[in-house]
Amino acid sequence: MLPVDVRTATSDARATVQPTVAATGGVPLTQAREPIRPVRPPAGAPNVLVVLVDDMGFGASSAYGGPCRMPTADRLAGGGVRMSRFHVTALCSPTRAALMTGRNHHSVGMGVTSEMSTLEPGYSGYRPASAATMAQILGGNGYSTAAFGKWHQTPPVEVNASGPFTRWPTGEGFDAFYGFMGAEMNHWYPQLYDGTTPVEPVRTPADGYHLSEDLVDHAVDWVRTQQALTPDKPFFAYLALGATHAPFHVPRAWVDRYEGRFDAGWDAQREATLRRQQQLGIVPTGADLAPWAAGVPHWDELDPVERRVAARFMETYAGFAEHADHHVGRLVAALEEMGVLEDTLLLYLLGDNGASGEGGPLGTLREHLVGHGIADDTASMDEARDSFGDETTYGIYPVGWALAMNTPYQWTKQVASHYGGTRDGLVVHWPNGIAARGVVRHQWHHVIDVLPTVLEAAGLPHPTLVNGVDQQVIEGTSMCYCFDDPDAAERRTTQYFEMVGNRGIYHEGWTAVTRHGTPWLMVDAGDRPFEDDVWELYDTTTDWTQAHDLADADPERLAALRELFVIEAGRHQVFPLDDRVTERENPAVAGRLDLHHGRTSIELGPHTGRLTEEAAPNLKNRSHTVTVRLEATEGDDGVLVAQGGRFGGWSLYCRGGRPAYAYNLHGRDLTTVRAERVLGTGRHEVRMRFDYAGGPPGDAARITLVVDGEQVGTGELPATTAFYFAFDETLNVGVDRGSPVTDDYPARDNAFQGTVHAVRFDLDPQSQLGAQARARLTRMVND
Repeated sequence: MLPVDVRTATSDARATVQPTVAATGGVPLTQAREPIRPVRPPAGAPNVLVVLVDDMGFGASSAYGGPCRMPTADRLAGGGVRMSRFHVTALCSPTRAALMTGRNHHSVGMGVTSEMSTLEPGYSGYRPASAATMAQILGGNGYSTAAFGKWHQTPPVEVNASGPFTRWPTGEGFDAFYGFMGAEMNHWYPQLYDGTTPVEPVRTPADGYHLSEDLVDHAVDWVRTQQALTPDKPFFAYLALGATHAPFHVPRAWVDRYEGRFDAGWDAQREATLRRQQQLGIVPTGADLAPWAAGVPHWDELDPVERRVAARFMETYAGFAEHADHHVGRLVAALEEMGVLEDTLLLYLLGDNGASGEGGPLGTLREHLVGHGIADDTASMDEARDSFGDETTYGIYPVGWALAMNTPYQWTKQVASHYGGTRDGLVVHWPNGIAARGVVRHQWHHVIDVLPTVLEAAGLPHPTLVNGVDQQVIEGTSMCYCFDDPDAAERRTTQYFEMVGNRGIYHEGWTAVTRHGTPWLMVDAGDRPFEDDVWELYDTTTDWTQAHDLADADPERLAALRELFVIEAGRHQVFPLDDRVTERENPAVAGRLDLHHGRTSIELGPHTGRLTEEAAPNLKNRSHTVTVRLEATEGDDGVLVAQGGRFGGWSLYCRGGRPAYAYNLHGRDLTTVRAERVLGTGRHEVRMRFDYAGGPPGDAARITLVVDGEQVGTGELPATTAFYFAFDETLNVGVDRGSPVTDDYPARDNAFQGTVHAVRFDLDPQSQLGAQARARLTRMVND
């Protein structure tokens, strides 16, 4: 149970004037009064700072032998502890839920990302109140708490102005929040929240704005204020960077620092990284590189243009990583300047999963292309090499670099079966609490062990009751025992893994694993029966990198471990397995709650905005009409209503006084239908009719523009968005926030110059799913 301050005051006649009996209604007072005082944690409880880098692999940072210079991580490792066998869940939201609660991700309903949630308990996307967060526990014990950056734990259907807000950061224990709610964010034009209030930066890329710098600025300001006002109260700050998740957005100067550095390619980089890791002592001498992933080309199999493009992608990523670490360094420097760094337990998690292979074999400047199963064009990327990292791109590198960034392990993000998807770096720095300096610890641990570590360091018990709710057992184990004892026996001996059908089990040094899917093939290509998956067996006490499969040599041990996986999976709500990725990002396909389910007409007011994909009317794979009632002066320009941005979305707007409709398919194919005449002065009704062809998701459509009942333009869309427009953009009335859907108008300064009175969406009753998608949905609901 969280402690309650029940200390009683003691009488002090010198400081207290006793009221008369008459003044107290005839009830005598025999005890003096003191002010109500806040709860405080035990003496010596440290400040806590958790820093989380997104999508960084084990072998990316210089602190773990990689090519990305990260001097802040190096410095903290030199003054603290590097964990060599620290594990995460293989995907964003699940790792964050496990980090915050100390429970396995399926145990708290976060079996996949929040945008992929389904009807099943282990995948609902709703954290139960019986699994209190780190912020709730620390805040309830006297800590100031704040979160900055990526959240990605709130059900998307609840990310809207109507709430509820109980599963937002400020509803889950944080006193303050500044950041973004979803999976990723445009670092040049982010759409952020201050608490639950939508905000956008005043500065632009032209002014030198970048999201990483902004997040750290807010974190520094918050800590300074907290220390100025309540210096006797410890703080818990959580900085979850958007870097180094796609899109790779970074100032050109940081990219150019690495020019030519990766021309030798990813195969050579793997070899160089392994040598450095062995020198650092984080991988044993004699360990082998894990096998190369099937279907991924080696460097010498690329043509000169492909190599040139791939090298530039890696230069961009490395610059992005170093730039992020530089800003973490500003926060560390601020703590040092305030005199609190020595007594701050700082956990620097260098990844929430393995490096991402979701860019496919050749990479892409338009991430949503690959997310929908479409390859980018290498020749066009080569022509755009000088723009890599800027606001015109939304890039992610080829899978070959992801494999190299996961050195020495195999596979990538999503692949929970292998260490390339689940093993990441963790640096722990706490000078006042850890005597060791610059050491490596090899004890096997998992992200669910972070919360118990923090609680032990703070002298706090695991809570049994929080806010009146009985608590699930915390499933993690504290790591404190090993920080100053390199020979301490491991306390975590068993751990299951599962993500989109990839699964594995660790037990007493052995791993049994099976890879079910391929990370960059995220759109369903037909049934892949789980019973056909091939299991592998590794003895990681002698084969650190899972390089030598012993399945044929020891089938009995493999069978026993497979049975253990079933037991652990059953305990933690893993079943039924679900291997869908992109399909689940459309609620109509996934079967989860649609905010507007069953409604065929939705009207939005003139100031409605910042509606995420799942808070907006679901227009995908269905016929619909968008009707705008407005008042204009002849020649008025600007956006009437828009959803998405430069890399996927649609917009209904006026240019030169003429209504127009732009449909942006994944940032590659832009179709614009323009009215034949200018709107005159007065009230008008502008309507766009979207007639869907009715085939499988992403089928063609016909566009018709109507003004005041008269048809004024038509056009054809050969293909449409099947599953999502954009993770980082929103729907807005009267303006296009974030990046623009079309270059017919600028970013930001694009509000309609007239008056939008209302926007109505009329939707066909049923989403038009293809037979295969409908069959898979039915199977999942009924299983």
